[in-house]
Amino acid sequence: MISVLVVEDDPLVGEAHETYVNRIDGFAVAGRVRTGQAALRFVERTPVDLVLLDLRLPDMDGLQVARALRTAGSNADVIAVTSARELKVVRAAVSSGVVQYLLKPFTFAAMREKLEHYARFRTSLGHDREVSGQAEIDRAFSTLRGVDRAALPKGMGDETLASVVSALRAAPGGAAAGTVGEAAGVSRVTARRYLEYLVHNGMAERRPHYGGVGRPEMTYRWIGEA
Repeated sequence: MISVLVVEDDPLVGEAHETYVNRIDGFAVAGRVRTGQAALRFVERTPVDLVLLDLRLPDMDGLQVARALRTAGSNADVIAVTSARELKVVRAAVSSGVVQYLLKPFTFAAMREKLEHYARFRTSLGHDREVSGQAEIDRAFSTLRGVDRAALPKGMGDETLASVVSALRAAPGGAAAGTVGEAAGVSRVTARRYLEYLVHNGMAERRPHYGGVGRPEMTYRWIGEA
């Protein structure tokens, strides 16, 4: 079982990430904290295999946390879970020892994909022995770069998805596709397509709203972090 520490300052998002991890075979959340200092204290007391690390924390930069873990002698691997898209941040993450980079917003399927690749990577290098040669090393590292089966369907974009997610999260009681589309700056039809995508991936729920004559209007409610 791979033990995981979730480091996320938003309590609702952190809870969603914990739920996601615990749904994946072979992984278990050992703890969840909201600051970098709390993460360092936790790992000092309770060593973990993997840290899911938000890079934008209230007390310190997430990459500082990653570097501090190494300085303290921790063997925990780090997967960055962040909305930071700047290439300089990505490069800094690599140089800080981050093994995977999971960009928000993401689906449960995307997180499962990353963690399953990571599990295979650990298995391939999990024995205390010498590798047979360069080919074995290449195969091990290639497992971290597996094909992303969780990519958005053709015709859908990350920016529009982020806008729809933001609009839906702003309506905790739920909203119709037209309302979400207006807030996100897209058409009702486009909003519905993205909303149905969220429903399909377990991040939103659809339910009928009976408010007038004729067929009920469908409303959507956010239930999990993308």
